[in-house]
Amino acid sequence: MHSEVLIVARPDRLPRIECRGGITARNTFADTVHLISAAATPLGGDTIGIRVIVEAGARLALRSAAATIALPSADTLISHACFGLEVMGGLDVDLEPTVVAGGATHLSSVTAAIDAAGTLRLRERVQIGRSDERHGFWSGSLHADAKGQPLLRHRVEIGAGAVADDVLSAPRACVSELRYPTEDFEAQRGATVLELAAGGVLTTWQGDRLAASPRPS
Repeated sequence: MHSEVLIVARPDRLPRIECRGGITARNTFADTVHLISAAATPLGGDTIGIRVIVEAGARLALRSAAATIALPSADTLISHACFGLEVMGGLDVDLEPTVVAGGATHLSSVTAAIDAAGTLRLRERVQIGRSDERHGFWSGSLHADAKGQPLLRHRVEIGAGAVADDVLSAPRACVSELRYPTEDFEAQRGATVLELAAGGVLTTWQGDRLAASPRPS
C-alpha cells in the first residue's frame, strides 16, 4: 500500500489537508493536525509519503493519534516512510513513537528546507520490538537545510544488523530532536547535545526502552 498526506498551513485559516491510502489527518485545533491510521500500515512493502508546507506567518503542530507499528508482511520485511518539510513559518513535529516489530525493517527519511524566517522543532522516537522482542531494524536519515545552506546531514540505525549491534548492550530505542534556531530547552537526561555550525541544536539519546510519555492533564 502507498499512502500520501499533504498538509499546507497558511496564516489565519485552517490547514489544507489531502490524503490517500492508509493514513488520514484531522484538524484538532486551529494550528494542530493529527495523523491517524485508517488501515494497518506500514506493513512490509508499504510506503508512506508525508509532505508538510508551512507558509510564512503560519504555525503548525503536527502530532499523531497513536504509535506507528511497523510489521513484516508475507512478501517482504521492509517498509518505507518519507517526510518532506518546507518551513517558512513555525513547524513543531512530535509524533508518537515508531515501534518496529520483531522481524520488520523500517527505513525513514526526513528532508527539511527552512526559510530565513522559519523555525523547526522535529522530534523522532523509535523503539525496536514490542514486549519481549529484540529483533527488528530501523534506519533514519535527516537532511536539513536552512536559508539555502546545509544545516545537518544525519543518519542513525538501531536494531538487529545495525553497525553497532551487540547482543549484550546494543540500544533498542532512540530519541532525536532537532531545533532551529537555537532555543533554551532542557535536554533529555543522558542525551548527547550537538550545537550546529549554522545554528540550531541536535540532541540524541539511545537506550533499551523509551520512557513512558506523561498523560496530558
